[in-house]
Amino acid sequence: MAGRGGFAVGVTVVPVDAAPSPWEEMEHEPRPQVERLGAWLPRRRSSSESAALMQQVMAAEAKLAALKLELALDIAADRPAPVDPRPGEAGAAGVGPDGVSEFVLDELALVMNTSRTAAVTLLDQAQILATRLPATWAALATGRLDWPRARAIAAELGRPADDSDPAVIAAVERAVLPIATELSVRRLRERVQRELVARDAAAADRRRTQARDAADVKVRRIGNGMSELSMLMPHPDAVACRKTLDGHARAAQEAGDRRPIGMLRVGAGIDLMLRPWQQQPSVSAHVTVVAPLHALTVGAFLRDGATPPAVFVPGPVPASVGEVDGEAITSAHLRELLEQLDALCPGGLQAPTGGTLDIAVTDACGRLLAVTGRRELERLAARGCTAHPGTRCDCPVLSAPPAVDRYSPSAGQRRFLVTRDRTCRHPGCSVSAGWADLDHVVAHGAGGGTDCSNLCCLCRRHHRLKTHADGWTHTMSDDGVLTVITPSGVTRVSRPPGWRVLAVPPGPPPAPPAVGEDPPPF
Repeated sequence: MAGRGGFAVGVTVVPVDAAPSPWEEMEHEPRPQVERLGAWLPRRRSSSESAALMQQVMAAEAKLAALKLELALDIAADRPAPVDPRPGEAGAAGVGPDGVSEFVLDELALVMNTSRTAAVTLLDQAQILATRLPATWAALATGRLDWPRARAIAAELGRPADDSDPAVIAAVERAVLPIATELSVRRLRERVQRELVARDAAAADRRRTQARDAADVKVRRIGNGMSELSMLMPHPDAVACRKTLDGHARAAQEAGDRRPIGMLRVGAGIDLMLRPWQQQPSVSAHVTVVAPLHALTVGAFLRDGATPPAVFVPGPVPASVGEVDGEAITSAHLRELLEQLDALCPGGLQAPTGGTLDIAVTDACGRLLAVTGRRELERLAARGCTAHPGTRCDCPVLSAPPAVDRYSPSAGQRRFLVTRDRTCRHPGCSVSAGWADLDHVVAHGAGGGTDCSNLCCLCRRHHRLKTHADGWTHTMSDDGVLTVITPSGVTRVSRPPGWRVLAVPPGPPPAPPAVGEDPPPF
């Protein structure tokens, strides 16, 4: 207690535990260091060494994906349907996929620590590859085909193609596997669809009718006062709607509307649906008909009553198919679309009202030979060869546009190249050729000619890459095959769409670079 201006201090003594307070920072033993995957490699690697190792990793991932599918099938094989309660018994519900217990999907979901939907997808993919696509399975299991591309092939040739003959599925698989690694996943799916339609148009039309019957309109709220309006409709109609809205939006932009182009497209759609009486700019179509050369030549021979040469007799090759923005369509579907556009009449093909018509002539492998119009084709057919008038000869009267002695390509070259390339030719790029530049593969300043064999469509980004990025190499053959080599030494090939390539499947991935005596961890 305090007294006379002094102070008294009370002290309490308590025993102190030898253990540190839980609130105090403790000195922990060093955590065991987990060896970094790849620590066996040199700390510094060249880009070519890293690229080669990355390709080895991708091949290993493909093999692991195949192993994962195989393990899922093993688990399913141990859970047959008869172990489930039978119909009429307590707990009976149904069987799983292809006679497998319905509960195996729940087991797979827990094993993989994922959703049941993901387990359903995995088992479905495994069964499709194992039973219907053995060549694709083998390419995946040996690392020659990556999992995203194998999955894309399975998605197109699986359940959607259940009504197609197994021989047709096998033929499509043989056609796409040799070039699967050259195509982006999107282009690969489009190629599979094209090959399937070419070999089984009747089944494709049946599937199209079933899908068309399921058309509907849905609204989904996405927050911030916005909703998403979706319309399930035939692909050609969807493409036509999108192009129509884009045409209205760009017309509004040219008239001075400074709003974003996406907002203008949405506004055009709202006006067309809610205020259809308002005046809208007309939008027409451009039709390009791809005609193999033998289809034109055979008709000339048959009109004379003569037997066509053997080279013009159709062989065991897939039928030609139509295409709308990358979507393969059957000949019956193509006829419907042409009739809707008033481009098909008793006199044959004609340009749609307000639109244009091009005829692209190809060889048997799909290589583009020339692009012409109907009137020009009729004129050339009537005139014949000027060097041998009145006689039948093999002189070409149609060909690719000639080279020009200047930097800027001619209108004919642009027409030919846009028809040939259809999109940016950089491997994996899908930007439309209508938005791409015509680029000299060998620079004009370095002596490259302004010729169709030295020009290709590149989007602005990949045009800049080719021109300004160091270490890239671009070469193109006379028939339009573009080869791109990255600075790290990886080679990719880009072929014009529509080609039918007969090639052997790609070989095994390259061996990893020599980086030491210790083997890799996989």
